[in-house]
Amino acid sequence: MTPAVDAAKKAGIRYTLHEYSHDSQASSYGEEAATLLDISPNRVFKTLLIAATDSNQLAVAIVPVSNQLNLKSAAKALGFKKASMADPAEAEKATGYILGGISPLGQKKRLPFVLDESATGFETIYVSAGKRGLEIELAPGDLIKLCNAKTANIKA
Repeated sequence: MTPAVDAAKKAGIRYTLHEYSHDSQASSYGEEAATLLDISPNRVFKTLLIAATDSNQLAVAIVPVSNQLNLKSAAKALGFKKASMADPAEAEKATGYILGGISPLGQKKRLPFVLDESATGFETIYVSAGKRGLEIELAPGDLIKLCNAKTANIKA
């Protein structure tokens, strides 16, 4: 499977995998997942990597696909002075996943995480399971525990 699925299995959490036929021409991988799986885009979350501008330290920010990331809010939640989106090649290197398939679970490097607080309003949410066309549905509390994530309002 993927390192994300392996991490979920190893942790013993309840999860469900959802596979769909990914279109390489899709402009938004998360919105594509929401549409093809017939789920509200508010419950499908994208995993983004940001970098502290002063130290270049990487961190993970997870927001609904229906929203943009507020970099200032994410930086504040993570204790960064300022942040920018991470270089795509650095994001892939740090996580071990390709863009559009970056999962918060099973990443190569242990990074700081912040999850948008809206996730806690749902019984389950969907995040990438580590490859395009595969989502993992899990309880937000399990994601928070597995990733040692902070929660904050980080939507734009």
